[in-house]
Amino acid sequence: MAANEDAAHEFAPKKKPPSEDEKRKKKIVPGSLMKALMRPGGGDAGPSDGDQIIYHCTIRTLDGVLVESTRSDYGGKGIPIRHVLGKSKMLLGLLEGIPSMLKGEVAMFKMKPQLHYGEDDCPVSAPDGFPKDDDLHFEIELIEFFKAKVVTDDLGVVKKVVREGQGWESPREPYEVKAWISAKTVTGKLIMSHTEGEPYFFTFGKSEVPKGLEMAIGTMVREEKAVIYVTSQYLTESPLMPVIEGYDEVHFEVELVHFIQVRDMLGDGRLIKCRIHDGKGDFPMDCPLHDSLLRVHYKGTVLNEEKRVFYDTRVDNDGQPLEFYSGEGLVPEGFEMSVRLMLPGEIALVTCPPDYAYDKFPRPVNVPEGAHIQWEIELLGFETPKDWTGLDFKSIMNEAENIRNTGNRLFKEGKYELAKAKYEKVLREFNHVNPQDDEEGKFFADTRNLLHLNVAACHLKLGECRKSIETCNKVLEANPAHVKGLYRRGMAYMAAGDFEEARADFKMMMKVDTSTESDATAALQKLKQKEQDVEKKARKQFKGLFDKKPGEIAEAKADVDGDLITSEIQKDDEVHGDSDGTNSEDSHEAPPEAQRTGWFSLFWPSGRRLFESLGINRCTIL
Repeated sequence: MAANEDAAHEFAPKKKPPSEDEKRKKKIVPGSLMKALMRPGGGDAGPSDGDQIIYHCTIRTLDGVLVESTRSDYGGKGIPIRHVLGKSKMLLGLLEGIPSMLKGEVAMFKMKPQLHYGEDDCPVSAPDGFPKDDDLHFEIELIEFFKAKVVTDDLGVVKKVVREGQGWESPREPYEVKAWISAKTVTGKLIMSHTEGEPYFFTFGKSEVPKGLEMAIGTMVREEKAVIYVTSQYLTESPLMPVIEGYDEVHFEVELVHFIQVRDMLGDGRLIKCRIHDGKGDFPMDCPLHDSLLRVHYKGTVLNEEKRVFYDTRVDNDGQPLEFYSGEGLVPEGFEMSVRLMLPGEIALVTCPPDYAYDKFPRPVNVPEGAHIQWEIELLGFETPKDWTGLDFKSIMNEAENIRNTGNRLFKEGKYELAKAKYEKVLREFNHVNPQDDEEGKFFADTRNLLHLNVAACHLKLGECRKSIETCNKVLEANPAHVKGLYRRGMAYMAAGDFEEARADFKMMMKVDTSTESDATAALQKLKQKEQDVEKKARKQFKGLFDKKPGEIAEAKADVDGDLITSEIQKDDEVHGDSDGTNSEDSHEAPPEAQRTGWFSLFWPSGRRLFESLGINRCTIL
């Protein structure tokens, strides 16, 4: 029995800690708050947490002397109070009493001081001269309440949804927006209106509407209609309302007619995709985010004074669309980046800088070097990659081989990021492949090792030596005698300046497979040359350095710091016979990892002989 009670206690849902308002309500004692109904309201329920409440309030002493009021009849401004239950700072008596009211109801609340401004640690400051130590009558008229979208934490911008919209996407910078907009004072006086003719058009993020209004529109969806309450601190001047003076609060009625998705693809304003015709489906779930077979029509224009069209599939391709596989470098990078974020049937206008257009891609003869390009692209449709679920082992491995061959082609073309993505795609799919016998298991393991080493080769070409080493380790941890893994890791170590580790890998190659002796010997010879180049560079840089005084040494060290890395690996020899098609270890600059090691870590311990020849020991250096 006791065990059951313990288990029930352990799995019982945990209660939320009480909110500050709930803690305050515990102060209420019988007789401290009394309510008298003056006019009944309508509806079935009163307001609750999250509702915006709008009410008039008149405060009198028990003798009927007027203290203050929001009503113009009693000297107030005629502006009702607007609060959000659970968010706004309110008097304790109102916090408890107003939720008991119905819409349109008028009630009189008699409050003890501890339920209005006389409460200990009251979150609301009493006006000057307010009789906060007296019992008071609060006459409340609950004008309206509704579920509110709190846009700003200080409640300076609150939204009331009048009509739900379509979809889920909301406008943001730098989207182009069309909306019907009108503005009124809190008393209902019309200030401005854009509700006839053409909807108001503005670019989101360019201060073309008041700040608070723009923030609220950023929470709306297509065809949504809302009332937006904006207080003075968010009523910035704009083309919509050039002059805003004397308004503590403005109520905007907004119907979001349409917005055009505009995307800054690079974040620097150079590659811009503007949707000019909506597609079908939900963004981005129905976009060709993954590598797919795409069918598009496009028209390319050179953005010069002539704005000359250089290609149009409907004219220059006999009306046939362009078909291509994404992820294979078959179109300019800016083109593919944009198409991946399109929906079927969408038409987009893409403005592209030269480095994402044709400066790094085979350039049409009628496109000059350095040209900015505009493409009008229509995505007709796409086919997603074949699902491997349900395929037999042979079919899966055939699919893997096709993707790997594509990666090899991209590698040979110098498109290392794209090649790496292809290899990594297969490796991810391999997580769900289960060979059924030893023969399949060996073939599968060999293919996976080959893919890991291809990824390592890509990392090395991209100057990511440490990542290349880590990827090689995935192969060598399972098979320490994997010759190609040793070679690849050795080359990565050499590129990173870890000469002793590289030497150990090349020697291990010869030990486990004598047929690799020529390749290993060539690698060791290259390694020796690298070390000699580094030592020679160091002798030149440090010549005469230690004849200087300590302050001069520091100055000289600062002059040469970082120069020593320039003699790092410039070109690696080819290793012939690799079956993965990625056997060429061509030239690349010193990797970032090596550049960060600093002059001392570069030469110790692999450069120990150099320092000994200069008469320097480890203690001297430290």
